[in-house]
Amino acid sequence: MRKIFAFGLLLPLLAACGQGRPVGNDEYADDSRRSRVTGRLGNSDGILIFGTDRSSQQGGGGASQEGGLGVNAYLWRATLDTLSFLPLTSADPFGGVIITDWYSPPSAPDERFRATAYILGRQLRSDGVRVTVFRQVRQGGAWVDAAAAPGTATELENQVLSRARELRTQSAGL
Repeated sequence: MRKIFAFGLLLPLLAACGQGRPVGNDEYADDSRRSRVTGRLGNSDGILIFGTDRSSQQGGGGASQEGGLGVNAYLWRATLDTLSFLPLTSADPFGGVIITDWYSPPSAPDERFRATAYILGRQLRSDGVRVTVFRQVRQGGAWVDAAAAPGTATELENQVLSRARELRTQSAGL
């Protein structure tokens, strides 16, 4: 009897939950509100990350607004070209992060490498790219972390910078 009485009390409360104003997404229906968010996600501004103001043109060349990249276009393309021998896992042109998958060279099947590259800005500068290289070796059938050669990351960064300068020269028609 108590269960029926409790159910009888809960039934009107549950029914009241379904009534009320219809929920709609009218935030963008009004043109005045729409104009406040225009360009924030994907128009000429790109995505705003950490409060970066992308409305002003900065020097350094290659900060292409055409493709909507959030980083320097020459460094981005040069990094993809330089790391093209590694299988690509993820590439975020707005955040400037390129992550590769593991790669085992045919000459050394018991070791594998992967890399993560960060494009650090919209200007073509020597400190605009940072590459981290990870290495693993096979021991007893399992992959174990090992240190990569000390100059490997720096060598890849230098190759990226050389390729970026080459791309910039080609686009300038020099």
